[in-house]
Amino acid sequence: MTLRENAVSGGVSAKIPKASRLLRHADFRLVYEQGRRHFSANFTAFYRANITEKSPRIGYTVSRALGGAVDRNRMKRRLREATRACWAGFRPTFAVDVVVNPKKTVLATDFAVLTAEMQKALTVIEKAANSGQANPRPVENVSRHKPRARKEQR
Repeated sequence: MTLRENAVSGGVSAKIPKASRLLRHADFRLVYEQGRRHFSANFTAFYRANITEKSPRIGYTVSRALGGAVDRNRMKRRLREATRACWAGFRPTFAVDVVVNPKKTVLATDFAVLTAEMQKALTVIEKAANSGQANPRPVENVSRHKPRARKEQR
């Protein structure tokens, strides 16, 4: 019996393990700054190889520009469920961190289409990770701030 069949409410599914989730702000930032991108019709997936981890990890970010809290949470729930359907088959040779940024169309898109896009994105990321193309990009200037001018000594 699967977890879904055993659920009391009927809509609860197995969670992605905590070890497979991106949780720290610093990890998200590294993926954005040094990672690669995969574009889809309904979301953009950023990914970066991570040599310090043993398993792949995933996180979701939804900008306030996409709507109120209800819409943003619904987008994350739909993306998480689409990921759960594909995550078991996602087995890159090397650990990779993935951050998914949805587009507004996630709310209206058919769930089967969303799941197919997530499957394709994870396949592309897995292929890139296995071939070494998910390695971090070199970043010359990580700081977004201009360097301060030094005061002249008298």
